[in-house]
Amino acid sequence: MINEQIRDKEIRLIGENGEQLGIMSSKEAMKLAEDAGLDLVKIAPTANPPVCKIVDYGKYKYEQVRKEKEAKKKKRIIEVKEIRLSPNIDTNDLNTKVNAARKFLTKGDKVKVTLRFRGREMAHMNTSRHILDDFAESLSDVAVIEKAPKVEGRSMTMFLTEKR
Repeated sequence: MINEQIRDKEIRLIGENGEQLGIMSSKEAMKLAEDAGLDLVKIAPTANPPVCKIVDYGKYKYEQVRKEKEAKKKKRIIEVKEIRLSPNIDTNDLNTKVNAARKFLTKGDKVKVTLRFRGREMAHMNTSRHILDDFAESLSDVAVIEKAPKVEGRSMTMFLTEKR
């Protein structure tokens, strides 16, 4: 809310240089803002009494938009990358998958490691857990297990995240 839109009886006023001018009526504050050639902007409507500031509204709005853009730039979206393994994977293939997972983790993503069972492999699920354990062990320098290996239907999954 700016200028005449502010209908509160009493407001806490902050001057153009950031100094506290105290609690006063909105009419007095409006007059002070007009004398300075600036706008009266309500910056904290939920406070008791509401806080208003004497600023150039266009400049104030521009600064807010710039701060929001800056916050968006710094925010990092963490993706979950999936790596699929099979119970009869060879060591070199496992190392290749480990290197791919290492790359994802260093970029800041989470890694979901899935061990998929097909056909007769379902009978030997409990003996294949060591593959996921070896995978986590080989990444122990950069990753930590977020969720331990767990059987879900025809697959066993585990989540890894970057060490902090």
